[in-house]
Amino acid sequence: MSTEPASLAAPATLTAQSSRTTTTDRAPKRLGGAVWWRHALAVVALIWALFPIVFLVSAALNPSGTLSSAELIPKSLSMNNFDTLFNDPARPFATWFKNSILIAFIGAFGQVFIGACAAYAFSRMRFRGRRAGLLSLLLLQMFPALLTFVALYLMFARIGDIVPALGLNTVLGLGLVYLGGAMGANVWLLKGYFDTVPRELDEAAKVDGASHARIFFTMILRLTMPILVTTFMLSFIGLFSEFMLASIFLRDVDSQTVGVGLYSMSKGNEANRLFGQFAAGALLCSIPVVALYLAVQKQIVGGLTAGSVK
Repeated sequence: MSTEPASLAAPATLTAQSSRTTTTDRAPKRLGGAVWWRHALAVVALIWALFPIVFLVSAALNPSGTLSSAELIPKSLSMNNFDTLFNDPARPFATWFKNSILIAFIGAFGQVFIGACAAYAFSRMRFRGRRAGLLSLLLLQMFPALLTFVALYLMFARIGDIVPALGLNTVLGLGLVYLGGAMGANVWLLKGYFDTVPRELDEAAKVDGASHARIFFTMILRLTMPILVTTFMLSFIGLFSEFMLASIFLRDVDSQTVGVGLYSMSKGNEANRLFGQFAAGALLCSIPVVALYLAVQKQIVGGLTAGSVK
């Protein structure tokens, strides 16, 4: 009686093992057949993203320098477009580039500093109107920036009559407008990071006699450096590529930014002839952003991921 169930269980065990082996053998095949289209989709997306860059590089190195003769793979390569770009007296690309770098650095630094001061006050201090101030900053971000252009134009036209260095058609005037451009978003972003810093550090510093200013400059700014670098990078990219306000404020050729200057090269009857110079200028404009991103890549990753996991 004991041998009969054992003989019956043996075939069942062998059948279960063979089924598991078959399932294990078939699983990689089904997995490989299911993911091939994902790799194909990734390759298509990569080609789609790299095509404008490859076309821009080829147009900048194409010695013909016209839109009608632009090719994805030029027959010959030359640096003539870059030489012509920097030696054209009617289009001072070097001055445009300098103005853009100056405005972007000063504006981004000012935005980060003002936003950090406001975020520290909202995060560490308790005062009447604190909640209303935060909600007001959030509400202001919902209105389109285009609604303020007319008011800003009239305001700085009047300011230029009193202080010409801060009026229209001046780099300093445009930089002054940019200082409060991203106030709401920066304050909320920085405040969320400041809240993650333990308050016990502030209390320990106050026991030692430190003031709010000393705590802010010697402790908080150092502990929150990743989010400060991230905010600076986002502000720099936004100001360096800003076009609408710059095209309204800056009319003189020598005071224009690189975005406004390159746009003027793409319009009119000479757009076809200047396409090679336009491509060369656009290629050079990507260097500061890429270099700055590579320099502060670790801080940017830390600032973007901080606070996501508690």
